[in-house]
Amino acid sequence: MGLRLPLRRSASFTPDHPALMEVPGPPALKMEANVLIMGAGSVGKSALTVRFLTRRFIGEYGDMEFIYSHNLTVDGREILFHIWDVPNSQEHAEEGSSEEKRIQWADSFVLVYSICDRASFNILPLKIQFIKAAKEGQSQEKVPIVIVGNKRDLQHQREVSSEEGRLLALSLDCGFYEVSAAEAYHGALMVFHGLAERIPDTKLALKKGTGIRGIVKTMSAVFARKRTDSL
Repeated sequence: MGLRLPLRRSASFTPDHPALMEVPGPPALKMEANVLIMGAGSVGKSALTVRFLTRRFIGEYGDMEFIYSHNLTVDGREILFHIWDVPNSQEHAEEGSSEEKRIQWADSFVLVYSICDRASFNILPLKIQFIKAAKEGQSQEKVPIVIVGNKRDLQHQREVSSEEGRLLALSLDCGFYEVSAAEAYHGALMVFHGLAERIPDTKLALKKGTGIRGIVKTMSAVFARKRTDSL
């Protein structure tokens, strides 16, 4: 059903002399956020996600559907991200109801396109409109969405300019980043850091403690629909 990666733990060392011990600051506010990764095929959705999770680049992926969990501390908030990565083949093969269930589950969204593929960029406005329509009525707050132009390292194949990406994000009230999942971890980190900054505390607090149960319930509903449709 999915893969939950072990969370990274950092070792701490306390000096022997009491006078040298650091005074701990206030504890981080622990929250949860459900993130849905969307975009056309072969744009690097899984590569971007795994780069953020592991700092490593893996270029080839199958058609498996995964949900990952990972901690990130942003502005004093310790956020446990539940990240749902859906293969493009499943996005196109399913009825709209399955995608709607994922969208209803998610608090925030990362939409990825390739700077080398204009078609992957052109589909984003409709996807974002669909997301906003599906989330209407749930809250008066804006839907946290980040647009990511991937494959920045392939400048010689560029079809979409950085300015086009920024203007689209501005017109749709989304965040924007241009990165290379293949080259660096920093870009992937900035994507999720920026997404976290767009998620209000109220939205995060409402999901606290319900993330995994919500994932299991939603995935069960999605897969049950798939089995019914195949009969």
